[in-house]
Amino acid sequence: MLKEDFYDKKIVKKPWGYEYVCFRNKKKIGLTFLNINFRKKTSLHCHPNKKTGFILLEGKAKIQLGLWKSTSKIYNAPSKLMIRTGLFHSIQSLSKSGVKAIEFETPVLKNDLVRYQDNYGRRLKPYEGKKFVKSIGKGDITFKKPNLNKNQIFKFKKVVLSLEIHKNFKKILKNKISTIFGVIGGQIIDKNGHNILSEGDIIKLGTFKKLSKYFKVKKYLTLIVVR
Repeated sequence: MLKEDFYDKKIVKKPWGYEYVCFRNKKKIGLTFLNINFRKKTSLHCHPNKKTGFILLEGKAKIQLGLWKSTSKIYNAPSKLMIRTGLFHSIQSLSKSGVKAIEFETPVLKNDLVRYQDNYGRRLKPYEGKKFVKSIGKGDITFKKPNLNKNQIFKFKKVVLSLEIHKNFKKILKNKISTIFGVIGGQIIDKNGHNILSEGDIIKLGTFKKLSKYFKVKKYLTLIVVR
């Protein structure tokens, strides 16, 4: 079994496209950039021990949650989805130019994978190993260490993705209601220090507005922001 940091700065080739880790904070949280080709789909799989979520950045996708195809729904970019531990899911690209998405995993456990169904003969097989990886290219999106005074910005067809650090809710609440936020560092807590929101949670502005009335940011909050 390969260590988690083996996959840093490496593209993992998939029969449906490719993916690579674009940000990782030790084992707390990892972000993986997915590129799914037209009409291709990931295996129907689950993660028994980690929480996952997606922000769809480009394209149209059919996402199945659970073991029955009847649960499938169509998602258009930009959109978000949170997936609990143990829930089987699959993503299929419906766009000719493919689907691009950011996957959040908390904690980072690449081998926490059970494939129930797969179109490419990988059923019950583990996550891809050394023969499926190559070095990441200069043009591929990767996030540097977050900086309080400088946002990292990446442009897609219909959205702009930004990595930002906030000390409070002031600037966060100035965003449009459709803005999507993924937490990759820090916490929101109540007056007793209980954790309300933390790494791996993906929400929209409306949730932030409600939370800001009763809770506060603990020191800082590092966010992936999709506008």
